[in-house]
Amino acid sequence: MAEGQEGTGPLPPARPLDAIDQDILRMLQADGRASIRSVAERVHVSRANAYARINRLVEDGVIRGFGARVDHERAGHGTSAYITLKIVQNTWRTVREQLRQLPGASHIALVGGDFDVLLLVHTPDNRALRELVLTRLQAIPEVLSTRTLLVFEEEDLEPQW
Repeated sequence: MAEGQEGTGPLPPARPLDAIDQDILRMLQADGRASIRSVAERVHVSRANAYARINRLVEDGVIRGFGARVDHERAGHGTSAYITLKIVQNTWRTVREQLRQLPGASHIALVGGDFDVLLLVHTPDNRALRELVLTRLQAIPEVLSTRTLLVFEEEDLEPQW
């Protein structure tokens, strides 16, 4: 069974999503501040039905939260990089907890292939990125090696369900 967000325990089994659920997800991904009323009107259900569906999507862990899409450069974190890590076998959970604590860590994934972990970070500048990699990441005992891929330009894509 899948684990919920930190401290919430196991999630219930996933229920199938119908076309209305998927429409609601698309709407909320595009505008997380959409009102229940506007959601209900756009998917052609009552406000009570829209409210119940959104609550179910949250309770089932389909919707993990609501937030803002940030332009990292305009927010003072103009240097972005993907960092690949090779780690000691069977240390993923330990490493993941340490990576979550890194300033600017935006995405962490356990992957298959030539490396074990892919980490996306946003830092104020190259000096801060260098400090993060050479001082923080390489100090984690379970990290065997890192490779940094500097991002020259990036764009968040809108959901295309």
